[in-house]
Amino acid sequence: MDNAAEGANVSSPDGAAGAIETRGIEPVPDHERHGRVRELFPTWVAANISVLLLTMGAALVVFNKLNFWQVLVVAACAALVSFGLVGVLSVSGKWGGAPGAMLSRATFGVRGNLFPGAILWVARFGWETINAVTGAYAVLTVLDLVLGVKSNTVLIVVTLFAFVACTFLVSGMGRKALNVCNTWSTYLFGIFSVLVLGYLIVNIKWDEVFSRPAGTTAMVIAGIGTIAAGGISWVPTGPDFARYLPHAASGKKIVGATVSGAGIVMVPMVLMGAVMAVATPKLADAPDPVSFLGDILPTWLAVPYLITAIVGMLLINSLSMYSAGFTAQTMGVKLPRAMAVSINAFISLAGGLLLMLVAKSFLSSFITFLILLAVSFSAWIGVYAVDMARRRSRAVRYDAEALMDTGRTSRYWYVGGFCWQAMTAWGVALLAGLAFTDCAWFSGPLSSTFVGKYGLGWAATILMSAAVMAALPMPRENAAAAVKDAEATEPEKVPAA
Repeated sequence: MDNAAEGANVSSPDGAAGAIETRGIEPVPDHERHGRVRELFPTWVAANISVLLLTMGAALVVFNKLNFWQVLVVAACAALVSFGLVGVLSVSGKWGGAPGAMLSRATFGVRGNLFPGAILWVARFGWETINAVTGAYAVLTVLDLVLGVKSNTVLIVVTLFAFVACTFLVSGMGRKALNVCNTWSTYLFGIFSVLVLGYLIVNIKWDEVFSRPAGTTAMVIAGIGTIAAGGISWVPTGPDFARYLPHAASGKKIVGATVSGAGIVMVPMVLMGAVMAVATPKLADAPDPVSFLGDILPTWLAVPYLITAIVGMLLINSLSMYSAGFTAQTMGVKLPRAMAVSINAFISLAGGLLLMLVAKSFLSSFITFLILLAVSFSAWIGVYAVDMARRRSRAVRYDAEALMDTGRTSRYWYVGGFCWQAMTAWGVALLAGLAFTDCAWFSGPLSSTFVGKYGLGWAATILMSAAVMAALPMPRENAAAAVKDAEATEPEKVPAA
């Protein structure tokens, strides 16, 4: 079998047995499936511990002109839609025991998977860069509040490098270490978030908050898409954190733990940002997404809150880099996962320096990135979801040996290594989604339509990719592999005496 041991680690029979995970992209065997569904809850709490949600909540008030109740609807719907998708597609992780980027080979073909994989990998670079920059800004704000040290070019470089380096170290430790860190950061961030909420309740002029007029329906829908974009970017990653779950794990509980873990952070954080924006309208126009907290909150509260937020953003990037390492290996990068992660760390550092030292508007760049991110991930989601639905029967679920085989003998070789149905659906939907997109960097030819004006390009992309995939003929797996498997399972014939 060609390249059957791709990415495998032969130094340990249990890739997750120690504190540092050594398992790569190879599917987790059943005897190592000791994960529990409840571990997903702190994972998705930690994935949303970001002060960027405060800035995004403020943007809903300042730019979308929404009132408090509309922001509540936007936050709740965004959490339900985006992390509902994450939860549903995470179920494939327990089916196949492999990362989402690896399982995607069964959908697009051994070679075909490289194309959507490359776009998802590039998009993840951008997300990690945004988080690294936010974390660095948080460190700079703490230094200013505590020591009176003002930001300068040298300090920006040092803090960004330190943040990216810490992210790399934590992500390299693997699933078990991340689970421990996620649990403790959830407790700490939750405690300080309650304190911040209490401070706002006492000090905010609530008559001004509730007297704001309602915004338009179009802005509500567009707001849902903007907030949901962050969650949508986690969809291909979902299976990565469910691959250690046993086959008997409940799919409904996986979805429930994912949505509740994300929602318990997203909704109050977005609301808090909206409330802060009423008191400080310039919040959404701040040169960075963090320093405003030093103006709104007293130092005794702002400093510990920012420190816990720094830890949270470090964990978000660690989770992202953890999965990015799998994506790199799946695309053929011949490095252990921890080394593959270093590629993302380097790019995050370079991109972060450009964003902090060259870009004029952080928020404008961030919102534009979210819009493009949602479209690029949505094309993959629709195709993968249809393929996953066809694998509900255990008889046609993921073949671990075939996933690791990148040669012509692979069950997922299809035609020349490509599943043309999946590639067609993905390509058509991606182009259509970009055509509906209107952002600071470009406007698609269909951006003035209903879908474009309401910011529904991401939703249209998911529906179109799913519809095209479902309408095309059912993909046929490699006939040679099917014959080989059939011969391997056929009972041995005993010659007549």
